[in-house]
Amino acid sequence: MLPHSLSMLALALVLPGMALAAPAAISASHDSLEQRIKACTSCHAQEEKHDAFFPRIAGKPAGYLYNQLLNFREGRRQYPLMNYMVEHLSDDYLREIAEYFAAQHPAPPPAQPSGAGAVALARGQQLVLRGDAGKKIPACIACHGQQLAGVAPAIPGLLGLPRDYINAQLGAWKNGIRRAHSPDCMAQVAQRLSDADVGAVSAWLGTQVASADARPASGITVSLPLHCGGVPGSSAQVAP
Repeated sequence: MLPHSLSMLALALVLPGMALAAPAAISASHDSLEQRIKACTSCHAQEEKHDAFFPRIAGKPAGYLYNQLLNFREGRRQYPLMNYMVEHLSDDYLREIAEYFAAQHPAPPPAQPSGAGAVALARGQQLVLRGDAGKKIPACIACHGQQLAGVAPAIPGLLGLPRDYINAQLGAWKNGIRRAHSPDCMAQVAQRLSDADVGAVSAWLGTQVASADARPASGITVSLPLHCGGVPGSSAQVAP
């Protein structure tokens, strides 16, 4: 499942006081990459804060980060400050930001404490590792990789994201607030998840810690369960 993995590159571009600036104030001709990255890291710090609004973006595939910036710019994702800050930025400008963060690989954050019971955690583990054939829910690892570290160029990793962030993004997909390029495979998956399933998945993922050397897989090696419009070539990779 793809996280709002940028609801918060979105917030990423917001420095204190920048919300009142005109878009021209951050145009590519008036600032440097270093300045842009400072704007991003003011919210998306390298260290994990487990803030529901500011997910970890370092190390995610560049194609995924770029797609999310485009989604904010083109209105498929809604967060007013992010939409405002990127609305006048060029494709090349957004791609440069995405490639910078994709190259960063800080130490993985620790596990998040969980108050979920054993039954909920077991259900979350099932959905992440095996899915639920009866509800036509594919396993998260079927798309996000065996290590849940993502798959280049456009599928994000899931470990290290705040539990509340995962809940919020799955809820946004269920409610049609978050969208991706059609066909929107994550919207399809989210519609099949109950509220309890969403909580179980986020709780179990929060208890897991990525290995220090985990990196996105270099490419799709098995057939995906669904065609995803944001994943190049996925239509040729969908399992029969």
